[in-house]
Amino acid sequence: MDTYTVHLAMAALIGASLVAVSAYYMHRKTLSQLLEFAKTVEREEEVSDGEWPQYSKKRRAHHSRRKGNGYYRRGSTSLPDVTMISGGIDGEEKRNGPVHVDGIPPGLPRLHTLPEGKSGGHATSAKRSGNLIRPTSPKSPVASASAFESIEGSDDEDNMTDNSKIDTTYLCTNGNAGPNLPDHINATGEAMQITASSMIRSHSVSGDLHGVQPDPIAADILRREPEQETFARLRISPTEVPSPDEVEVYVVLQECLEMRKRYVFKEAVAPWETEVISDPSTPKPNPEPFFYAPEEKSDHYFEMQDGVIHVYANKDSKVELFPVADATTFFTDLHHILRVIAAGNIRTLCYHRLNLLEQKFNLHLMLNSDREFLAQKSAPHRDFYNVRKVDTHVHHSACMNQKHLLRFIKSKLRKEPDEVVIFRDGTYLTLKEVFESLDLTGYDLNVDLLDVHADKSTFHRFDKFNLKYNPCGQSRLREIFLKQDNLIQGRFLAELTKQVFSDLAASKYQMAEYRISIYGRKQSEWDQLASWIVNNELYSENVVWLIQIPRLYNIYKEMGIVTSFQNILDNIFIPLVEVTVDPDSHPQLHVFLKQVVGLDLVDDESKPERRPTKHMPTPDQWTNVFNPAYSYYVYYCYANLYTLNKLRESKGMTTIKFRPHSGEAGDIDHLAATFLTAHNIAHGINLKKSPVLQYLYYLAQIGLAMSPLSNNSLFLDYHRNPFPMFFLRGLNVSLSTDDPLQIHLTKEPLVEEYSIAASVWKLSSCDLCEIARNSVYQSGFSHALKSHWIGKEYYKRGPDGNDIHKTNVPHIRLEFRETIWKEEMQHVYLGKAIIPEEVV
Repeated sequence: MDTYTVHLAMAALIGASLVAVSAYYMHRKTLSQLLEFAKTVEREEEVSDGEWPQYSKKRRAHHSRRKGNGYYRRGSTSLPDVTMISGGIDGEEKRNGPVHVDGIPPGLPRLHTLPEGKSGGHATSAKRSGNLIRPTSPKSPVASASAFESIEGSDDEDNMTDNSKIDTTYLCTNGNAGPNLPDHINATGEAMQITASSMIRSHSVSGDLHGVQPDPIAADILRREPEQETFARLRISPTEVPSPDEVEVYVVLQECLEMRKRYVFKEAVAPWETEVISDPSTPKPNPEPFFYAPEEKSDHYFEMQDGVIHVYANKDSKVELFPVADATTFFTDLHHILRVIAAGNIRTLCYHRLNLLEQKFNLHLMLNSDREFLAQKSAPHRDFYNVRKVDTHVHHSACMNQKHLLRFIKSKLRKEPDEVVIFRDGTYLTLKEVFESLDLTGYDLNVDLLDVHADKSTFHRFDKFNLKYNPCGQSRLREIFLKQDNLIQGRFLAELTKQVFSDLAASKYQMAEYRISIYGRKQSEWDQLASWIVNNELYSENVVWLIQIPRLYNIYKEMGIVTSFQNILDNIFIPLVEVTVDPDSHPQLHVFLKQVVGLDLVDDESKPERRPTKHMPTPDQWTNVFNPAYSYYVYYCYANLYTLNKLRESKGMTTIKFRPHSGEAGDIDHLAATFLTAHNIAHGINLKKSPVLQYLYYLAQIGLAMSPLSNNSLFLDYHRNPFPMFFLRGLNVSLSTDDPLQIHLTKEPLVEEYSIAASVWKLSSCDLCEIARNSVYQSGFSHALKSHWIGKEYYKRGPDGNDIHKTNVPHIRLEFRETIWKEEMQHVYLGKAIIPEEVV
């Protein structure tokens, strides 16, 4: 290597060394300046924040980090920074006594700290304006509401304050806070320092944790009383003053609501007034549900006039005891409702009010979802799985899942192959012979061959959906296994029903209202059904019954079974009035009616029909082959049921509510007819097409038993279902299964319905529990059971009627719902609404 090269290398080395040394000193000088600047800023902040001198000294002392003795620093987002001991507390305690964190009383849980390496941050509230309007609450380690993320900048340090200081915090629409601010916030909205002891909240009596250090967040939640709930309430300021045009609309809406009150049957004496529940324990099951005690016949006399039953005190009396609106009046009122829902100005106003309701709920969630979740955590034992939930709409013939039906069929084919089960083509056939005629064996059967599950082929094809009730596509198998009026007197269906009852009893917290058919072809159908129920002892504390009436007049007329629509009404309602007047005339029916809570109308609503006029033919004049319109069925079922309920109530018997299918498809006037007459309805998805009817259903709080999975198979894709929109706006909605045999895949179809809705629509635990509570409200179970399931005073409005220990629904949610609903009612009634304290 020549000398020039060596000299060049040495020069490069020396130059690089000089650059490195100079860079080191420049970097060191810069860091020193930054540290000095940071200390200066920190001192200025401490002085400006008005810290107590002793606290300021302690915090500066804790800012020094020790390296030699195993100490390290962790930042907490909930509390001022403290110095913790890594793995050496026990040893230090033995030498120097208990180690106390500054500002925290002894005996309380340790601070909740961040993982090592993460700083807690000490940004003041002046830098985060969102903290002023966000209620402070201990934040859950997990997300509290899946639909909404946390507000940006709201750290845990602002959420561990005393709840009593924000009782009067309100949010106004102009973005300003209410007049009363928490003690730790000054008039300009800046946060003032508070001591650590005031930020920790513990209800421990002795302070002795017996050497165990629980998680502080969980411990604080479990100690808290759920009734001590505070939250940000929404208040619109100034109060809205309706314009003259809006006043006219509100007057029309008032008329519609008052019209409904004139039609809907209401008990003269509420059940909570006649039966006072003093014992909060579980009601004892009825040991003899089918016991019949003879009752005397009353002197009532009845006759059918123009399709409606008229009841008199005796045969000689001419004064009708329970008058009901005649058909002309009903159809006139129905046409008035239809004119109202078609008016453009009314549609616009109702659409605006519904959107406002939705946005109010969204804002409520943004402000209070964390508090709702915390309130749920504080309710011991309860969660979504062990709150009562009722399947408010399920058809009995499809109440089992397909795997259950398959196992049952295989079991009967293996155990009872020689049982004579059907009479076909002049021959009695055994179960084995039936399957041989179908060229099937028990080994061949599987779920796919059973072919009872709805698929793409059933969408908008109600006829194909009904064919799914035939196992393996064979009507004879449906007659054998899914009918009660067959050769074996429905024994197989009864055994299958008892197995479903057993599954419900095992789940304990799931109930069902099974719909079973009365066709109206003959009056003896009632006695056949009652004897099937009583003889097979089909009773469960988890089950009540509804009667569904298929709208099949045109088929019966073509078959020659009936001559006029009046025949169907006679076959359905005359036996019911007979057994009410004289229970001895149908003793089994009398016993069965104690378990019947509702009457339903079912069939394909999408069939085209002519809208009824004000002057329609009477039922005995309806002799053509065309099926009457939906509202025609509704009126005559409603009118006869109203008279029947008045008669049964006068004799101290149970009543039957009108709860038809409505709004699944077809014309909007279906929903208008049920608005006037029904207590609750099934489906109601067509309400999304009419903002006026939707707003009226909200104001009247008419129950909607919705079945999104069923709609997805028949009429409406799941993602287009209005259920989440209805729920946000405050309509009285519940989830139901409709047809588990055709729709669901698991052993618990109701939980499957809830789980899919929660996943797709991001419903929180609070949402699910509110929906479950609604289902109990809508159901026809007894007053005693409802008192046990959702609270002794469940019949009161808002939080007064709520027991979070039973429903797991926070008072926050129910107070919000009640407040908003009352505001809407006062808005519609122009400040003159008379709102009863009890749910009617």
